[in-house]
Amino acid sequence: MRESSILLSDTSLASVVITAALLFTGVSAQAQSKAPSPEAQIKAAVLAAPAEKREGAAVLGYNQQGELVELRKGTNEMICLADDPNQKGFSASCYHRELEPFMARGRELRKAGKASQEIFDTREQEAKSGKLPMPKQASTLFVYSAEEDQVNPTTGEVKDGYLRYVVYIPYATAESTGLPLKPEAPAMPWIMHPGTHGAHIMISPPRKKEAE
Repeated sequence: MRESSILLSDTSLASVVITAALLFTGVSAQAQSKAPSPEAQIKAAVLAAPAEKREGAAVLGYNQQGELVELRKGTNEMICLADDPNQKGFSASCYHRELEPFMARGRELRKAGKASQEIFDTREQEAKSGKLPMPKQASTLFVYSAEEDQVNPTTGEVKDGYLRYVVYIPYATAESTGLPLKPEAPAMPWIMHPGTHGAHIMISPPRKKEAE
C-alpha cells in the first residue's frame, strides 16, 4: 500500500498504511496526471469499504489541479480516500472518521516533504502531547489495491482487487492484546508499532495466486 500510501515501515506490509501515503504525494506531482471524474473516483474508492458502509461513506479524491478535495459528504462513520492518479497501480482506502486527524496530519507532513520516519516521529510526539487526537477505541482501515490493467478509470470498475485490513489500537502491545509481533501463518493477525500512537493490528489475507 502506498502510506494508505500511509503508514508502515515494513517492506511487504509497508504498502498498506504507508498507502495509507497513497495518500500523500505533493500537489505538483499530482497535477501531472488527469484525475478520473468524481463519479468514477467515488465508485472505485468505496470498494475499500464494507458493502453496507459504501453508500454513506464520505469520499476524498482529486480535482483536475491535483488537489485533494471532498468529492462526497458522508452520512456514516467511514471516510474513503480515492486512488492517487499519479501513483503507479491502484490503491484506495477507507477508514473510521476517528482516524481522520491522524491521516490528515500524515498527508500534511508528506506534502511538506517529510520522510516516513520523520512523519512517524512527529505524530508520535504530537499524540503524546495531546496535540494530535487519536481514537480511544479500536478503529479500522481498509486498503483495496489492484494493478493498473485491472482498473477502468472511466467507469471506476476494478477487477480482482486485493483487500487488506488494519485495526488501530493506540499504545497497545503484544502483551495487552496477546498478538504476535509477526505473522506465523497466512492471514494471521499481528501487531505493528506496539506501544506507540501508531500501534495497529495487521491482517493481510493471501493473494489469489498465493492461495492457489
